[in-house]
Amino acid sequence: MTRTVGMILCGGFGKRLRPITEKIPKPLIEIKKDYTILDKQLFDFKNAGVDQVLLLTGFLSDVIQERYGEEYGGVQIKYIEEDEPLGTLNAIKLGMDSLGDSEQCVIRNGDVVADLNIKKMIEQGRKSDYPLSIFITKMVSPYGIVEISGDRLVSFKEKPVLDYYINGGVYFSKGEIDFGEFDVGDIEKTVFPMLAKENKLGYYKEDGLFWMAIDTTKELEQIKKEYKNREDKPWGYEKVLILTEEYMTKELFLREGYRTSFHYHPQKDETMYILSGTGYIEFEDRKEYFGKNDSIRIKPNKKHSIVAMENTVLHEISTPHLDDTIRITDYYGRG
Repeated sequence: MTRTVGMILCGGFGKRLRPITEKIPKPLIEIKKDYTILDKQLFDFKNAGVDQVLLLTGFLSDVIQERYGEEYGGVQIKYIEEDEPLGTLNAIKLGMDSLGDSEQCVIRNGDVVADLNIKKMIEQGRKSDYPLSIFITKMVSPYGIVEISGDRLVSFKEKPVLDYYINGGVYFSKGEIDFGEFDVGDIEKTVFPMLAKENKLGYYKEDGLFWMAIDTTKELEQIKKEYKNREDKPWGYEKVLILTEEYMTKELFLREGYRTSFHYHPQKDETMYILSGTGYIEFEDRKEYFGKNDSIRIKPNKKHSIVAMENTVLHEISTPHLDDTIRITDYYGRG
């Protein structure tokens, strides 16, 4: 059986994040207290069924190895260390050289935080006619834009989603990568254009999800703001939007094909408002299907699981019982 191994590029200097990265490698930057970029990536790999990850290290490799060792959060870890920095191409080539004949891989940039569905990307990549696939997502403008009509300015839009796709920094390879005559440099500027020209490069597309590359202090501030009240889950994330003495509002994101634990709330009375996506809530005696703009009430002590048939975003409006969940069946091992 073909096995999928993860690879994470961890060897960069993070020059634009100095002085933070003088003693801390960029993947070990905390996006919330005691939770690093690399923690998030390993967590996502584990919940996509990838249980072995190669960390492609260089600068401050010893700091990374000290934190993660040979196993972290249920993921087995191996280290491939570059003697000298020769670009992402050389690091990936070293990683590929260590794979077995029946192993495929998902390669990730070590500075990207994204909520993509890695499991679905692997499934699509295995069926693809292309040996290598790149995750792409629509670009969010870093600036507000203006619209004009004739000689006048008619409207402003604050950082809209543009009708262009970007390289999301996650790649799936079915087998060996054809590096051509390239030995060093960045794979994005050398091998990828070559493969695209030869019609050997496919893509995996997801729109409307959270994606950010942490490259500057401004982006670091933005990601910490995102994670201020957010907790990543095996199925996606939940984020507290409002918490008062009278009620609570949470945002939940569930990836397609995933589900929450089968659980109940002894005190919490909640109503789910579906903002996007489709799926169903499975109760002990029935399934209640939902789509965009639907609402479903769940009373206290009602055992249930939320199942996403598509990427789903919902708002949970409830009584203010923050830690009031009893899990009966957990569908994901928690390392």
